[in-house]
Amino acid sequence: MDVGRWLAKQCQPGTWDALTDGQRQHLEQLGTAPLPPEQEALEKPSRGGFGAFERGLAALAQYKARTGSVTVPRGHVERLEDGTEVKLGVFLSNTKTRRAKLTTDKLAALADLGLNWAA
Repeated sequence: MDVGRWLAKQCQPGTWDALTDGQRQHLEQLGTAPLPPEQEALEKPSRGGFGAFERGLAALAQYKARTGSVTVPRGHVERLEDGTEVKLGVFLSNTKTRRAKLTTDKLAALADLGLNWAA
């Protein structure tokens, strides 16, 4: 059991209110208190709407701009301008393997960068 996740759940206002008085008292003795309602939304970290596929696509575009090629060694790691690292070779290998499940928009974006298997 992930104790940290469990504890975070107990501190949410709705869960805290559902606890018995004794349960709340035990948690308070441990230094735990309920979160204010406005902080409940801050629990989940935001990725800014930039998912794994988009990071991989950005890394491929950056790699192509630098090298002029979309042939990437499997072990290559591309560092994006924001400092994040993308295992670009692994991303391309996995994406190619799963291409039948990709949306037409994603396939088109890959094809626009020059990947023949995405066309």
